[in-house]
Order: sequence, then C-alpha cells, then structure tokens
Amino acid sequence: MNDWLPRDKYPDVFPTVKRDNRDELIFSNGSKVSCLVGSNKSIGRGSSYSWLHLSEYAFYDRQEMQLLSAEQSLMRGEHSRLTIETTSNGTSNNFYRLTMASMKGNSKYKTMFIPFYHDLYKKQFKFEHDEAESWYKENNKGTRLSVKDLEPDEKLLYEKGCNLRFLMWRRYKLLDMTLQEFQQEYPSNILESFISTGSSVFDQTTVLDRLNSAMQPYKKNEIINDVPELLHKFINKGLEIFYLPKRGVKYYGGCDSASGGGNDYSTISIFNEEGQQVLSFYNNRVPVYEFAEIIDCIGKWYNYCFFAIERNSYGLPVLERLRKDYSYLNLYKQKLFDQRTGKKKMQLGFTTTASSKSVLISDLKENFEKGLMLVECRETLQQFQLFVENANGSMGNKKGDKNHDDLVISTALSIQARKIGKWYV
Repeated sequence: MNDWLPRDKYPDVFPTVKRDNRDELIFSNGSKVSCLVGSNKSIGRGSSYSWLHLSEYAFYDRQEMQLLSAEQSLMRGEHSRLTIETTSNGTSNNFYRLTMASMKGNSKYKTMFIPFYHDLYKKQFKFEHDEAESWYKENNKGTRLSVKDLEPDEKLLYEKGCNLRFLMWRRYKLLDMTLQEFQQEYPSNILESFISTGSSVFDQTTVLDRLNSAMQPYKKNEIINDVPELLHKFINKGLEIFYLPKRGVKYYGGCDSASGGGNDYSTISIFNEEGQQVLSFYNNRVPVYEFAEIIDCIGKWYNYCFFAIERNSYGLPVLERLRKDYSYLNLYKQKLFDQRTGKKKMQLGFTTTASSKSVLISDLKENFEKGLMLVECRETLQQFQLFVENANGSMGNKKGDKNHDDLVISTALSIQARKIGKWYV
C-alpha cells in the first residue's frame, strides 16, 4: 500500500520513507507503522500509537495481558482508535467475555459483526455460488430456489438480507456438514460464531435459539417497590427478575453455594410449576451467612419456594442457617440408607457425587432440549455453552479461570426440586 502512494503527485501530503522493513515503516515526518505478532506479550509497550488494530485477537496467547498492554500504548485523544478484528475461537477466552460484556453495554468497546451473507463475500465465494446454483438446478428440474421453497430457518435468514444465491450455497454446504458445523464456520449472527462442536453437553443450536429469544429482566426502577428491601442492592447486579411472584403459584428453586471469596459464584435459579424461569441470582462476593439470608428472603417472597440446595462444601452451613436461624421448612430432603443397620433416614439438601451429577445433568439436558423448561437468564445460557464432557467422562465448565458452571448446577437442582413433587409447607 505504501509503495503505491502517489508521492510524486502529492509530495506535501505523503512523507518520504526513512526505514522500510518487515516490522515497521518510519516516515520523514516522525510517524511510523509497526507490526507485531500476537505472541508478543507486551504489544506496543514503550510506544505511543494513534491507531491500534489487533488482528485475529481470539487466537492470541495471552489475550488479557496483551490487550492491557495495547491499551496503555494508545494515545489519549479525540482521533485515537483501538480496533479488534477476529474470527471467534470458542467461548473459553477473553475475546468471548469481552464480546458478551459489549453486547450487554458493560464495555467501552462496541461490537460489529459481519455475517456469512454480507455483500463482501459475493465476490469471494462467486465460484462456489455458481457451483451451488448449478447443483440446485440439476436437482430441481432446472429451476432456481424461490422464496416459496424456503424452509422456516431459511425464511428468517432471507428476511435479514440473505439472498437466494447464498441460501442455495448454504444448502450445498450442508450436504457434507451438520448445521452446527456450518454455523460455527459460517455464522449468520454473533452468537452462532461462538458455537463449538464436539464435547459440548447441551445442544448448541438449542442454546443459541434460546439466547436469541430470551427476555430481558426487569429494570430496577420498574420493580423497586415490589422487591424486598434486602434485595434492592442486587437488582440487575446479579439478581435478574423475569416474573414477579403470583398468588397461589408454586415455585421450585435450586441453589449452589460458594465461599464468597471472589472465585466460584453462589447461585439461585427459580422456576414456576410449569417450568418457566422467574428469577436468577449469581454473586461471588456474598459470604455464606448472607447467602442464607438471601435464600430465605427470596424463597418466602416467592410463596415459600421449595428449594433443592447442594449439600456439598458450603451448602451444609447454608442449610443449617436456613433451618435454625430462619426456620425455613420447604427444603429438598434426600433419602439415605445406613449400610450397617439397614435403616433409612432423610437428609436435608442434595449431595452431589459423580453418579448423582450425571443424573442432575441428564435430567436438565432432557428438560431443556425437549422444551419442558424455559431458561430466560442469558448468563445461565452462556454457561450452557461452556459446559462440556471431558475425556475421562467428567462434566463441567471448559478450562479457564473465568469460566463457571454454578448456574448450570443451580438450574439442574431446580429440576430435582420439581421432580420430587413434595411440598412441606
């Protein structure tokens, strides 16, 4: 590009080149263009740039550190810019988290997405488009695809601007790849771009459909007078309310407890008796004693919700506080047998083991994929995207310090609460 600049014609506009090599261009007016590879952990450190462009950022080795370094080298000014351009690389990286934050309006970055049917690709895929159209005509008596022939999912794409040549090409590509594989390689929207095939426990197309249709929670100013005062500080900050409690309705919830130290999250997922999600709560800074108080408050507000609380680890002190300090009675009880005496006893809470976790996740998968429940919480659905089966058969979130599955567990526990069919209050 630099070689083709019309310096002879406009000598006052374009400065001459003082240095030109594979890493940088330095001009006579003191400005320069530098190129660094993504493995460099200190991008731009020690320099000042008016424009930084990070290409294929999702594949960088140390994304958070490299972005921080790049941001510090950006000049502060009206015309300074930092752009990130990349294809997605799954969900267990900083680019995914950055994008999700941007879509929620919680980031200084703005998101732009280019779908597979954009005009940019008409020329690039022209040969394949011609080939696909010939294939379609050969199999449809010489006629081209028409609007009346479109399937429901194709009609949605057509309404968004995908022309018939792109749709014939899509059918052609789907001859030897699954829809999920196509969405991963040729996404039509930003959420499709993050689909990863292979070890995901939940069907990613179903998760994506729900993400596209999930409702927004109430805003704080819309419900502040209807919500118990204890919960005010959490509304839209980990507490998402989709439906307020209704008189005479039974509610079922699941709870997963954490220490409140900033790592794992304490979570609550509540559904009505029909399987519609009404509330979710997630916070990694709430100590055990406060989480028990929050469960008590939310539970009694939702008509004495029947809770299944994971007994493992911090769940045990939560259960003890709920019974002793708050006299909360509507709690899941697990039947156990004493191996020595052969007698049975009832134990508060759900004990998660390798075998019981398989039942938890299997029931959740069935209810979710068969449409027996409706998940509204986007944070939960994003954790569904990250939930995988490992090579050793264990299940959990994809590896990554900031990947969590706590909402998956609390949602699964809510299924067990509904499944047991008991009500102690």
